[in-house]
Amino acid sequence: MASYVSIPDENPTRIDHAGFYRRWLSMIEDMKYLQSYVDRVSGTNEEEWVPLWREAGENYESKGDKLETEGKFQEARKCFLQARTYYSIGRFPGSISDMKKSISDDCNRAYKKSCTHLEPKVQEIIIEHKGHEIKCHLRVPSQKKQHAAVLIMCGADMFKEDRGWAGDFCIENDMVALVMDAPGTGDNLMPWKPESVSAWIAAIDYLASLPSVDPERIGAFGISRGGYSVMQLAGHYPKMVKAVVASAGHHFGYQMTEQELLDYVEARSSRSQYKFGPKNGPLTFPEWSVEKENELYTQWALPEQGVLDNITMPILMINGKKDHLAPIGNIYFMLENGPALGREARIYPDAGHCAFKYFSDWAPESFRWLKEKLNRQTPKNN
Repeated sequence: MASYVSIPDENPTRIDHAGFYRRWLSMIEDMKYLQSYVDRVSGTNEEEWVPLWREAGENYESKGDKLETEGKFQEARKCFLQARTYYSIGRFPGSISDMKKSISDDCNRAYKKSCTHLEPKVQEIIIEHKGHEIKCHLRVPSQKKQHAAVLIMCGADMFKEDRGWAGDFCIENDMVALVMDAPGTGDNLMPWKPESVSAWIAAIDYLASLPSVDPERIGAFGISRGGYSVMQLAGHYPKMVKAVVASAGHHFGYQMTEQELLDYVEARSSRSQYKFGPKNGPLTFPEWSVEKENELYTQWALPEQGVLDNITMPILMINGKKDHLAPIGNIYFMLENGPALGREARIYPDAGHCAFKYFSDWAPESFRWLKEKLNRQTPKNN
Protein backbone atom coordinates (compact mmCIF):
# COMPACT_ATOMS: atom_id res chain seq x y z
CA MET A 1 0.00 0.00 0.00
CA ALA A 2 1.19 3.50 -0.70
CA SER A 3 2.59 5.54 2.15
CA TYR A 4 0.66 8.40 3.70
CA VAL A 5 0.52 11.56 1.62
CA SER A 6 0.62 14.89 3.46
CA ILE A 7 -2.22 16.33 1.36
CA PRO A 8 -4.96 13.69 1.49
CA ASP A 9 -6.99 13.35 -1.65
CA GLU A 10 -10.06 11.42 -2.77
CA ASN A 11 -8.51 10.05 -5.97
CA PRO A 12 -10.09 6.60 -6.58
CA THR A 13 -7.24 5.51 -8.87
CA ARG A 14 -4.85 5.26 -5.90
CA ILE A 15 -4.91 3.20 -2.70
CA ASP A 16 -3.88 5.00 0.45
CA HIS A 17 -5.05 4.62 4.03
CA ALA A 18 -5.94 8.33 4.13
CA GLY A 19 -7.45 8.41 0.64
CA PHE A 20 -10.67 7.31 -1.00
CA TYR A 21 -10.47 3.59 -0.14
CA ARG A 22 -9.80 4.27 3.57
CA ARG A 23 -13.43 3.34 4.30
CA TRP A 24 -12.98 -0.26 3.22
CA LEU A 25 -9.30 -1.15 3.69
CA SER A 26 -9.82 -2.74 7.11
CA MET A 27 -12.36 -5.11 5.53
CA ILE A 28 -10.23 -6.15 2.54
CA GLU A 29 -8.37 -9.47 2.85
CA ASP A 30 -6.48 -9.46 -0.47
CA MET A 31 -4.86 -6.13 -1.31
CA LYS A 32 -3.57 -7.42 -4.64
CA TYR A 33 -7.11 -8.25 -5.68
CA LEU A 34 -8.27 -4.74 -4.74
CA GLN A 35 -5.32 -3.22 -6.61
CA SER A 36 -6.18 -5.21 -9.73
CA TYR A 37 -9.58 -3.50 -9.86
CA VAL A 38 -8.31 -0.06 -8.88
CA ASP A 39 -5.92 -0.35 -11.84
CA ARG A 40 -8.98 -0.74 -14.08
CA VAL A 41 -10.78 2.39 -12.84
CA SER A 42 -11.29 4.59 -15.88
CA GLY A 43 -13.93 6.88 -14.42
CA THR A 44 -16.28 7.24 -11.47
CA ASN A 45 -19.60 7.84 -13.22
CA GLU A 46 -21.93 4.96 -12.48
CA GLU A 47 -21.90 3.59 -16.04
CA GLU A 48 -18.20 2.74 -15.60
CA TRP A 49 -17.97 2.38 -11.81
CA VAL A 50 -20.83 0.05 -10.92
CA PRO A 51 -20.12 -2.77 -13.43
CA LEU A 52 -16.45 -2.87 -12.40
CA TRP A 53 -17.11 -3.30 -8.69
CA ARG A 54 -20.09 -5.59 -9.29
CA GLU A 55 -17.73 -7.94 -11.11
CA ALA A 56 -15.31 -7.80 -8.18
CA GLY A 57 -18.09 -8.66 -5.76
CA GLU A 58 -19.68 -11.38 -7.89
CA ASN A 59 -16.41 -13.31 -8.03
CA TYR A 60 -16.36 -13.57 -4.25
CA GLU A 61 -20.10 -14.21 -3.95
CA SER A 62 -19.94 -17.10 -6.43
CA LYS A 63 -17.02 -18.60 -4.53
CA GLY A 64 -18.98 -18.23 -1.29
CA ASP A 65 -22.02 -19.95 -2.78
CA LYS A 66 -19.87 -22.92 -3.81
CA LEU A 67 -18.20 -23.18 -0.40
CA GLU A 68 -21.58 -23.08 1.32
CA THR A 69 -22.88 -26.02 -0.74
CA GLU A 70 -19.78 -27.90 0.40
CA GLY A 71 -20.61 -27.19 4.02
CA LYS A 72 -17.61 -24.90 4.50
CA PHE A 73 -19.65 -22.23 6.23
CA GLN A 74 -16.89 -20.14 7.82
CA GLU A 75 -14.94 -19.93 4.56
CA ALA A 76 -18.15 -19.06 2.76
CA ARG A 77 -18.89 -16.30 5.28
CA LYS A 78 -15.49 -14.72 4.60
CA CYS A 79 -16.21 -14.70 0.87
CA PHE A 80 -19.65 -13.19 1.34
CA LEU A 81 -18.15 -10.42 3.49
CA GLN A 82 -15.61 -9.70 0.76
CA ALA A 83 -18.43 -9.60 -1.79
CA ARG A 84 -20.31 -7.19 0.47
CA THR A 85 -17.25 -4.93 0.65
CA TYR A 86 -16.76 -4.71 -3.11
CA TYR A 87 -20.46 -4.12 -3.72
CA SER A 88 -20.23 -1.39 -1.07
CA ILE A 89 -17.46 0.30 -3.06
CA GLY A 90 -19.70 0.11 -6.10
CA ARG A 91 -22.69 1.69 -4.38
CA PHE A 92 -20.71 4.63 -2.95
CA PRO A 93 -21.93 7.11 -1.82
CA GLY A 94 -25.38 5.54 -1.57
CA SER A 95 -28.59 4.80 -3.45
CA ILE A 96 -28.59 8.02 -5.46
CA SER A 97 -29.87 6.38 -8.69
CA ASP A 98 -31.51 3.17 -9.91
CA MET A 99 -28.13 1.70 -10.81
CA LYS A 100 -26.77 2.50 -7.34
CA LYS A 101 -29.90 1.01 -5.75
CA SER A 102 -29.33 -2.17 -7.74
CA ILE A 103 -25.79 -2.72 -6.47
CA SER A 104 -26.91 -1.68 -3.00
CA ASP A 105 -29.33 -4.63 -3.19
CA ASP A 106 -26.35 -6.82 -4.12
CA CYS A 107 -24.49 -5.52 -1.07
CA ASN A 108 -27.41 -6.25 1.24
CA ARG A 109 -27.85 -9.74 -0.23
CA ALA A 110 -24.20 -10.64 0.27
CA TYR A 111 -24.25 -9.36 3.84
CA LYS A 112 -27.35 -11.42 4.64
CA LYS A 113 -25.61 -14.48 3.24
CA SER A 114 -22.63 -13.80 5.50
CA CYS A 115 -24.96 -13.82 8.50
CA THR A 116 -26.72 -17.12 7.69
CA HIS A 117 -24.58 -19.25 10.01
CA LEU A 118 -23.60 -16.49 12.43
CA GLU A 119 -24.36 -16.93 16.12
CA PRO A 120 -25.92 -15.09 17.77
CA LYS A 121 -28.10 -14.16 14.81
CA VAL A 122 -28.35 -10.75 13.20
CA GLN A 123 -31.99 -9.77 13.61
CA GLU A 124 -33.67 -7.23 11.34
CA ILE A 125 -35.90 -5.03 13.47
CA ILE A 126 -38.00 -1.96 12.72
CA ILE A 127 -38.01 1.24 14.74
CA GLU A 128 -41.10 3.30 14.00
CA HIS A 129 -40.49 7.01 14.39
CA LYS A 130 -42.34 10.05 13.08
CA GLY A 131 -44.02 8.13 10.28
CA HIS A 132 -40.84 6.34 9.23
CA GLU A 133 -39.98 2.67 9.57
CA ILE A 134 -36.24 2.48 10.19
CA LYS A 135 -34.73 -0.94 9.56
CA CYS A 136 -31.88 -1.78 11.96
CA HIS A 137 -29.69 -4.77 12.82
CA LEU A 138 -29.78 -6.20 16.33
CA ARG A 139 -27.53 -8.78 17.96
CA VAL A 140 -28.02 -10.09 21.49
CA PRO A 141 -25.52 -12.27 23.41
CA SER A 142 -26.82 -15.77 24.03
CA GLN A 143 -26.62 -15.66 27.83
CA LYS A 144 -30.04 -14.97 29.39
CA LYS A 145 -29.46 -11.84 31.46
CA GLN A 146 -29.50 -8.07 31.16
CA HIS A 147 -26.51 -6.82 29.20
CA ALA A 148 -24.87 -3.50 28.52
CA ALA A 149 -25.76 -2.27 25.03
CA VAL A 150 -24.23 -0.09 22.32
CA LEU A 151 -25.98 1.90 19.60
CA ILE A 152 -23.69 1.79 16.55
CA MET A 153 -24.34 4.96 14.58
CA CYS A 154 -23.44 4.92 10.89
CA GLY A 155 -22.09 7.87 8.93
CA ALA A 156 -22.74 9.60 5.63
CA ASP A 157 -21.69 6.90 3.14
CA MET A 158 -21.15 3.69 5.13
CA PHE A 159 -24.27 1.82 6.15
CA LYS A 160 -25.25 -0.88 8.63
CA GLU A 161 -24.12 -3.67 6.29
CA ASP A 162 -20.64 -2.10 6.47
CA ARG A 163 -20.65 -2.06 10.28
CA GLY A 164 -21.22 -5.74 11.03
CA TRP A 165 -17.73 -5.90 12.53
CA ALA A 166 -18.84 -3.47 15.25
CA GLY A 167 -21.60 -5.89 16.19
CA ASP A 168 -18.98 -8.64 16.37
CA PHE A 169 -16.92 -6.58 18.82
CA CYS A 170 -20.01 -5.97 20.95
CA ILE A 171 -20.75 -9.69 21.15
CA GLU A 172 -17.11 -10.44 22.04
CA ASN A 173 -17.53 -8.04 24.96
CA ASP A 174 -20.91 -9.43 26.08
CA MET A 175 -22.87 -6.38 24.91
CA VAL A 176 -26.02 -6.02 22.83
CA ALA A 177 -25.46 -4.27 19.47
CA LEU A 178 -27.98 -2.16 17.58
CA VAL A 179 -26.72 -0.88 14.20
CA MET A 180 -28.66 1.97 12.60
CA ASP A 181 -28.22 3.95 9.40
CA ALA A 182 -27.84 7.70 9.78
CA PRO A 183 -30.82 9.89 8.87
CA GLY A 184 -30.92 10.41 5.12
CA THR A 185 -28.90 7.25 4.33
CA GLY A 186 -29.55 3.55 3.78
CA ASP A 187 -32.82 2.42 5.34
CA ASN A 188 -33.29 5.58 7.40
CA LEU A 189 -35.47 7.98 5.43
CA MET A 190 -35.51 10.65 8.13
CA PRO A 191 -34.03 13.87 6.71
CA TRP A 192 -30.47 14.81 7.70
CA LYS A 193 -31.28 17.77 9.94
CA PRO A 194 -30.19 18.69 13.48
CA GLU A 195 -33.62 17.79 14.85
CA SER A 196 -33.29 14.28 13.41
CA VAL A 197 -31.31 13.43 16.54
CA SER A 198 -34.75 12.27 17.63
CA ALA A 199 -34.24 9.13 15.49
CA TRP A 200 -31.14 8.22 17.49
CA ILE A 201 -33.06 8.91 20.71
CA ALA A 202 -35.80 6.53 19.51
CA ALA A 203 -33.12 3.87 18.99
CA ILE A 204 -31.86 4.33 22.56
CA ASP A 205 -35.43 4.02 23.85
CA TYR A 206 -35.84 0.83 21.82
CA LEU A 207 -32.72 -0.65 23.39
CA ALA A 208 -33.88 0.35 26.88
CA SER A 209 -37.18 -1.47 26.29
CA LEU A 210 -35.53 -4.84 25.57
CA PRO A 211 -35.59 -7.44 28.37
CA SER A 212 -32.01 -8.34 27.42
CA VAL A 213 -30.72 -4.78 28.02
CA ASP A 214 -29.95 -3.02 31.28
CA PRO A 215 -31.31 0.50 30.58
CA GLU A 216 -28.70 1.97 32.94
CA ARG A 217 -25.83 0.67 30.76
CA ILE A 218 -26.32 1.98 27.22
CA GLY A 219 -23.54 3.60 25.18
CA ALA A 220 -22.94 4.75 21.62
CA PHE A 221 -20.23 4.38 18.97
CA GLY A 222 -19.78 6.24 15.69
CA ILE A 223 -17.26 6.93 12.93
CA SER A 224 -16.94 10.09 10.80
CA ARG A 225 -20.39 11.70 10.64
CA GLY A 226 -21.39 9.00 13.10
CA GLY A 227 -18.71 10.40 15.41
CA TYR A 228 -20.51 13.74 15.40
CA SER A 229 -23.83 11.98 15.90
CA VAL A 230 -22.75 10.21 19.09
CA MET A 231 -21.70 13.54 20.61
CA GLN A 232 -24.95 15.19 19.54
CA LEU A 233 -26.94 12.29 20.98
CA ALA A 234 -24.98 12.43 24.24
CA GLY A 235 -25.76 16.13 24.55
CA HIS A 236 -29.46 15.72 23.84
CA TYR A 237 -30.08 12.54 25.86
CA PRO A 238 -27.57 12.45 28.72
CA LYS A 239 -29.88 10.67 31.14
CA MET A 240 -29.79 7.53 28.97
CA VAL A 241 -26.40 7.60 27.21
CA LYS A 242 -23.71 6.55 29.69
CA ALA A 243 -20.53 6.43 27.54
CA VAL A 244 -19.63 7.29 23.93
CA VAL A 245 -16.82 6.66 21.45
CA ALA A 246 -16.34 9.02 18.50
CA SER A 247 -13.86 8.27 15.73
CA ALA A 248 -13.54 11.68 14.05
CA GLY A 249 -16.54 13.99 13.84
CA HIS A 250 -16.92 17.67 13.01
CA HIS A 251 -18.78 20.65 14.56
CA PHE A 252 -18.34 19.68 18.17
CA GLY A 253 -17.70 23.42 18.61
CA TYR A 254 -14.17 24.16 17.40
CA GLN A 255 -13.91 27.35 15.36
CA MET A 256 -11.19 27.10 12.74
CA THR A 257 -8.63 29.81 12.12
CA GLU A 258 -8.92 31.69 8.83
CA GLN A 259 -6.21 29.58 7.20
CA GLU A 260 -7.63 26.33 8.56
CA LEU A 261 -11.02 27.28 7.19
CA LEU A 262 -9.61 28.03 3.73
CA ASP A 263 -7.69 24.72 3.71
CA TYR A 264 -10.78 22.85 4.85
CA VAL A 265 -12.95 24.38 2.13
CA GLU A 266 -10.32 23.47 -0.48
CA ALA A 267 -10.21 19.87 0.76
CA ARG A 268 -14.00 19.52 0.72
CA SER A 269 -14.27 21.13 -2.71
CA SER A 270 -11.66 18.78 -4.18
CA ARG A 271 -14.21 15.95 -3.98
CA SER A 272 -16.50 17.66 -6.48
CA GLN A 273 -14.30 16.58 -9.41
CA TYR A 274 -15.45 12.97 -8.97
CA LYS A 275 -19.00 12.28 -10.10
CA PHE A 276 -20.34 8.92 -8.84
CA GLY A 277 -23.84 9.15 -10.27
CA PRO A 278 -24.98 9.25 -13.93
CA LYS A 279 -22.45 10.71 -16.35
CA ASN A 280 -24.79 13.54 -17.27
CA GLY A 281 -26.22 13.94 -13.78
CA PRO A 282 -25.52 16.53 -11.08
CA LEU A 283 -22.35 16.72 -9.01
CA THR A 284 -22.22 14.08 -6.31
CA PHE A 285 -20.36 16.41 -3.95
CA PRO A 286 -20.99 20.14 -4.49
CA GLU A 287 -18.33 22.80 -4.20
CA TRP A 288 -17.77 23.97 -0.61
CA SER A 289 -17.42 27.57 0.57
CA VAL A 290 -16.53 29.53 3.68
CA GLU A 291 -20.10 30.82 3.81
CA LYS A 292 -21.56 27.32 3.68
CA GLU A 293 -19.22 26.06 6.37
CA ASN A 294 -20.09 28.96 8.66
CA GLU A 295 -23.79 28.36 8.11
CA LEU A 296 -23.43 24.67 8.97
CA TYR A 297 -21.53 25.60 12.13
CA THR A 298 -24.45 27.67 13.39
CA GLN A 299 -26.81 24.76 12.73
CA TRP A 300 -24.77 21.80 13.97
CA ALA A 301 -22.12 22.91 16.49
CA LEU A 302 -22.90 21.58 19.95
CA PRO A 303 -22.54 24.99 21.67
CA GLU A 304 -25.00 26.44 19.15
CA GLN A 305 -27.46 23.68 20.03
CA GLY A 306 -27.01 24.44 23.71
CA VAL A 307 -26.08 20.88 24.68
CA LEU A 308 -22.31 20.99 25.21
CA ASP A 309 -22.55 21.20 29.00
CA ASN A 310 -24.82 18.14 29.08
CA ILE A 311 -21.98 15.86 28.00
CA THR A 312 -20.68 14.73 31.37
CA MET A 313 -20.48 10.98 30.72
CA PRO A 314 -17.15 9.30 29.77
CA ILE A 315 -16.15 10.01 26.18
CA LEU A 316 -13.37 8.55 24.06
CA MET A 317 -12.32 10.44 20.93
CA ILE A 318 -10.11 9.03 18.18
CA ASN A 319 -8.71 10.57 15.01
CA GLY A 320 -5.70 11.17 12.83
CA LYS A 321 -3.98 14.51 13.28
CA LYS A 322 -3.97 15.06 9.50
CA ASP A 323 -7.73 14.64 9.06
CA HIS A 324 -8.85 16.85 6.16
CA LEU A 325 -12.61 16.36 6.73
CA ALA A 326 -12.99 16.56 10.52
CA PRO A 327 -10.35 18.97 11.87
CA ILE A 328 -8.43 17.67 14.86
CA GLY A 329 -9.34 20.89 16.68
CA ASN A 330 -12.73 19.31 17.44
CA ILE A 331 -11.05 16.86 19.81
CA TYR A 332 -9.01 19.56 21.53
CA PHE A 333 -12.16 21.64 21.90
CA MET A 334 -13.93 18.81 23.73
CA LEU A 335 -10.90 18.19 25.94
CA GLU A 336 -10.76 21.86 26.88
CA ASN A 337 -14.47 22.19 27.64
CA GLY A 338 -16.73 20.32 30.01
CA PRO A 339 -15.85 18.29 33.13
CA ALA A 340 -12.25 17.93 34.25
CA LEU A 341 -12.40 14.14 34.29
CA GLY A 342 -13.84 11.49 32.00
CA ARG A 343 -12.59 12.76 28.64
CA GLU A 344 -10.05 10.64 26.81
CA ALA A 345 -8.49 10.91 23.37
CA ARG A 346 -6.17 8.93 21.10
CA ILE A 347 -4.65 11.02 18.33
CA TYR A 348 -2.43 9.39 15.68
CA PRO A 349 0.06 11.99 14.34
CA ASP A 350 0.63 10.39 10.93
CA ALA A 351 -2.95 9.35 10.15
CA GLY A 352 -5.83 10.97 8.32
CA HIS A 353 -9.62 10.86 8.58
CA CYS A 354 -10.79 8.51 11.34
CA ALA A 355 -7.23 7.16 11.73
CA PHE A 356 -8.14 4.18 9.56
CA LYS A 357 -4.43 3.37 9.29
CA TYR A 358 -4.64 2.19 12.91
CA PHE A 359 -8.10 0.61 12.76
CA SER A 360 -6.84 -2.71 14.14
CA ASP A 361 -5.54 -0.82 17.17
CA TRP A 362 -8.40 1.48 18.14
CA ALA A 363 -11.47 -0.45 16.92
CA PRO A 364 -11.31 -3.47 19.27
CA GLU A 365 -10.04 -1.27 22.12
CA SER A 366 -13.03 1.05 21.72
CA PHE A 367 -15.44 -1.73 22.58
CA ARG A 368 -13.35 -2.94 25.49
CA TRP A 369 -13.38 0.66 26.71
CA LEU A 370 -17.18 0.83 26.36
CA LYS A 371 -17.57 -2.43 28.26
CA GLU A 372 -15.41 -1.12 31.09
CA LYS A 373 -17.21 2.22 31.35
CA LEU A 374 -20.72 0.78 31.04
CA ASN A 375 -20.06 -1.95 33.57
CA ARG A 376 -19.10 0.70 36.11
CA GLN A 377 -22.79 1.55 36.17
CA THR A 378 -24.87 -0.54 38.56
CA PRO A 379 -25.92 -3.71 36.69
CA LYS A 380 -29.48 -4.88 37.23
CA ASN A 381 -30.58 -8.49 37.76
CA ASN A 382 -27.23 -10.03 36.81
